[in-house]
Amino acid sequence: MVTKTENKNPALELGSKIRALRQRLKRTLDDTATAARISKPFLSQVERGLATPSLTSLAGIASALGVTVQYFVDTPSEERSVSRGDQLKFFGFADSANLFARLTNLTGGRQLEAILVKMPPGQKRSEVNTHAGEEFLYVISGKVSLTLEGKTFSLQAGDSAHYESTVPHSWANTARGESLVVWVGTPRLF
Repeated sequence: MVTKTENKNPALELGSKIRALRQRLKRTLDDTATAARISKPFLSQVERGLATPSLTSLAGIASALGVTVQYFVDTPSEERSVSRGDQLKFFGFADSANLFARLTNLTGGRQLEAILVKMPPGQKRSEVNTHAGEEFLYVISGKVSLTLEGKTFSLQAGDSAHYESTVPHSWANTARGESLVVWVGTPRLF
């Protein structure tokens, strides 16, 4: 019996993962390269598998895209379908006081993402936005004000909302303490 081995190009696989995530997050090459502190031509070469980034450059790219280096180098497996609560890693963005932790794995072309969102008290309302897809919110604790097309709904622990992402929407923590929310939708940048 003869088995055929696949010729895999690790640089091309890495570049494809970087490009796929960057495009899902709707980030430009220029913005991502600037945030990663590398040149735009180098990032383009990395994405096409023509260059391999150093560990420092890969860490910069990962940080710019809101993931850890392991996101790009871990081998997909059945075990990656399970997320353990004690292994959650929260990350943030400069323009938001919220902290985010991925509850799902985006490898394998999956179209659904779940994010655990910690919303501190006294935060400003999120920017009103729209994008393709659907969203689902579930409030674990606290109180959240959700505005859909100008109408505001007060959600508390146990409440949920499901809506088209093309509807103008925004949300804010209205509790005196931290609110905890599960967001489910199509992958995007908050």
